[in-house]
Amino acid sequence: MSDVIPFPTAPRDRTVKEASEPKLRDVLGDVLRDERREQERTLAEVAGAAAVSLPYLSEVERGRKEVSSDLLDAICGALGIPLVEVLERAADRLRVEGRAQRGPGVQLLAA
Repeated sequence: MSDVIPFPTAPRDRTVKEASEPKLRDVLGDVLRDERREQERTLAEVAGAAAVSLPYLSEVERGRKEVSSDLLDAICGALGIPLVEVLERAADRLRVEGRAQRGPGVQLLAA
């Protein structure tokens, strides 16, 4: 009989990755939720129009589920916003959040 190696119960150290950059799924969820709220629509309305379940859309908005490109396109269609605009907003937020977490960095000044 071979030795049994226990499954590790402690989470791996992910603090470096988590502290350095936000997750794309979190940022996409924020963009989608902000747009839905700006339109004063409920989760149920958008989920129905996108043909996704309300709990799934809620999980996407909270950054707990990765969203496929097809589902992201359906949600964007339900919100009446082009997919490229959602991606541009997410990219803008990633740039801003990434800079804020990294700090000012090194600046070279000309004499």
